[in-house]
Amino acid sequence: MTVCLLLLSVVALTAAVPAPRALTRAAWPERDPVVALWVWQCLVATVLLCCLTALVLGAAAVFHTVRDHVFAPAPPAVTAAYDLSTAPVWAVALTLLLACGAAWTTAMLAREIAEVRRRRGQTRAHLRERAPDLPGGLPEARGPMLVLEDEYPDAWWMPGHPSQLVVTTGALHRLTDHQLDAVLTHERGHARAHHDWLLHLSTALATGFPRIPLFAHFCDQTHRLVELAADDTASRRCGHLTTALALIELNQHRGVLSCASSRRLLGERVDRLLAPPPRLLRRHRALTTTVAALVPLLPLLITFAPGLTALS
Repeated sequence: MTVCLLLLSVVALTAAVPAPRALTRAAWPERDPVVALWVWQCLVATVLLCCLTALVLGAAAVFHTVRDHVFAPAPPAVTAAYDLSTAPVWAVALTLLLACGAAWTTAMLAREIAEVRRRRGQTRAHLRERAPDLPGGLPEARGPMLVLEDEYPDAWWMPGHPSQLVVTTGALHRLTDHQLDAVLTHERGHARAHHDWLLHLSTALATGFPRIPLFAHFCDQTHRLVELAADDTASRRCGHLTTALALIELNQHRGVLSCASSRRLLGERVDRLLAPPPRLLRRHRALTTTVAALVPLLPLLITFAPGLTALS
């Protein structure tokens, strides 16, 4: 059990500190943001699985009730292989720390879900005021697109049930048909990939553990990479130049090409669309995706290795 906890700690620390810093400095994620998002998710899954499996092993060593439930169906040889009879002091402290971390993570996720529901309710109530239902006898405006009377050019996807694409009349007047198609494709790309789920998860983890490099970088990179991925979806259908012009038209009044830090991502997106980098080769994509998918299996392999060895 002690060796398992030490190995799980090493894997978790490696995935939480040096790995995200190296991934942030790498240049290839800009070439294929979808693969980069997958790698970030696998790193987060690896750390969470390390913490979860270490918590279960530590609790089984510290508390006899947990041990009886976890190892109830296992043969005596498997239980003996984990050497749960005595738990060192540092293992007890680690178990308590992990238990507090698990409770805090659950609280942050619950808080984020409640906050998202509250914001969505407020936004939908605001939209109902600006676009009220039609009187009885007339068809209701419940389609996938909602047009708002507003000279401010804007377009966004409203997640939920039902989900809707909201476009202002200012955007319809400012954009050409091809540019509007690029904007709609961009927003649909967010919806199909469920980018809102990733954004909420990364925000909850970064809020709960702001000093852990993995979660802080995961939040920053997720907000960046989902936009690059949606830009790629739009540019493949409507062209890079059309998508870039649509982005400029929608954000021109916000200073999209300024040097302000809050506008840096918009400027980066425009530059990337005007000079698109080459995508990763297919074999590189497949290799990166496969290796990233195997990394979260390490904590499971470390955890089950003593039991499997005893059975063999």
